[in-house]
Amino acid sequence: MAKQEKREGIISVIKYEGPNSVFAWKHPIEDFSSGSQLIVHESQEAIFFKNGKALDLFGSGRYTLETENIPLLRDTFSVPSNADTLFHAEVYFVNLTTQMGIKWGTDSKVRLFDPASGLHIEIGACGSFNLRVTNSRKFLVKIVGTEGGFGQGQVLNGDGSGFTTGKFKSLIMNRVKANLARIIKEQNINILEVDEHLDSLSEAMRISINETLDDYGMVMPEFFITSIMTPDDDPNFRRLKQQFADKTLKVREEEVRKAEAEAAQRRKVVEAETEAQLKMVGAKGEAEATKIKAEAEAEAYKMKAFAEAAEMKAKGYTYQQETARQVGMEAMQNGITGGESGGSGIGDIAGLGVTLGAMGGVMNMTREAMNPIMDSSTQVGTGFGNVISDSAKDTWDCPNCGAKGITSKFCPDCGSPKPMMNRVGVWDCSNCGTKGITSKFCPDCGSPMPKADEGWTCPNCGTTGIKSKFCPDCGQKKDE
Repeated sequence: MAKQEKREGIISVIKYEGPNSVFAWKHPIEDFSSGSQLIVHESQEAIFFKNGKALDLFGSGRYTLETENIPLLRDTFSVPSNADTLFHAEVYFVNLTTQMGIKWGTDSKVRLFDPASGLHIEIGACGSFNLRVTNSRKFLVKIVGTEGGFGQGQVLNGDGSGFTTGKFKSLIMNRVKANLARIIKEQNINILEVDEHLDSLSEAMRISINETLDDYGMVMPEFFITSIMTPDDDPNFRRLKQQFADKTLKVREEEVRKAEAEAAQRRKVVEAETEAQLKMVGAKGEAEATKIKAEAEAEAYKMKAFAEAAEMKAKGYTYQQETARQVGMEAMQNGITGGESGGSGIGDIAGLGVTLGAMGGVMNMTREAMNPIMDSSTQVGTGFGNVISDSAKDTWDCPNCGAKGITSKFCPDCGSPKPMMNRVGVWDCSNCGTKGITSKFCPDCGSPMPKADEGWTCPNCGTTGIKSKFCPDCGQKKDE
């Protein structure tokens, strides 16, 4: 409490050392003399009042009250500065510290319309706040007035008589109720998740309340909503919780279905890709196997051909000569020994000449290989295809005048020369069907004689006129 010293009935020291829960305190002694000591602590301010008017203000420190340092009070009394004067004034000490943890709570329910469900529910709220004086003059004039002081308990609860309420109760309750419902609706906050938004709601309340507190020389540094009371026994609130639970479950079920569908789709894609890869690997394996088999067969054939060619070369003859020899042997067996028993040797040899002549063209037999036989026949079988052979006397018919049995080189009737028989021989026209043509062009339609297939030349051993896909001498494959 206040401490004071008296000198002849007049106070000499003025100070306040009461509890910190007091915002303002009026000194009980109002008479003091010049030279009295005023002590103001670091967290305080002292103000002198005269006739209800605020005069001089003193910050922290120790002051000797003289007329020089209390000019407003001196001017009010209008006394000389050197006079030993007795002053009568009211002295108020104002606490500038922040009052912490002042409890508050709504005195009635706040009616709230939930935009998500369309239901009306009633809620309550409670918490605490901190309060501090920012302007001592304004605070004393507008809040304290003629009262002996102002404590923390008077902010909300009044004086305890039941007839007066706290100075700021109506202000705080009004701002909380009005803004709480409005902010929840504007921000579309789900009342079941309101605890997640207590910080933003508290800050909005603090800003709204401070707009009015500034007029009273006070400020609320912090305002806290610590709890929102929901009506758990209200049927509407129970319906709201059920709706929210159903919605949450349905959303969760849809998320699970979506995840399962996506997983199944990814699994099908992986299976399809795996199957395609397996087919690709299988097809590649089969192709490789087929390729390896073909290469092996070709290599085996090539090696066999090389071996046969090497054997023939070692014996001194070529593949064509071996083929001609085999054909000749078969022809001799069929043409000479297989004929009628009454045939003469010359006839057999002639028949053999015809046969070997025909086969020699097919097998590309050289003239040198046929010389011993051809010497025994007289120009028999010199062509191939549809061969026109003469009798043993080598007679011919004139194609110009039609004379027959001519033995000379020129026709005795018209002088036409004897037709020459070349390797091409007689051919049939594939265009008009004329047969036995010996000229280069068809006499009926003028179509040219088709060119004979000259075959290909082996790049490995040089063999020419090859008609097969592989060289008969070395086994080299024909280039496609």
